[in-house]
Amino acid sequence: MRRFAMKALFTALKLDRAERVRIDWDRRVLIFSTAVTIGLVGLYIYGKVTSRW
Repeated sequence: MRRFAMKALFTALKLDRAERVRIDWDRRVLIFSTAVTIGLVGLYIYGKVTSRW
């Protein structure tokens, strides 16, 4: 019975670690896409203010 409990515990820990890695990847993509969007909006506003577009 103890062996089963240890296997269950280690499996849960591995799944938790894999889930955390996925969330970190999702967070990186979200931050990068937000930064790109803010940059593009900034360039658009800069272009409008300087009458380039």
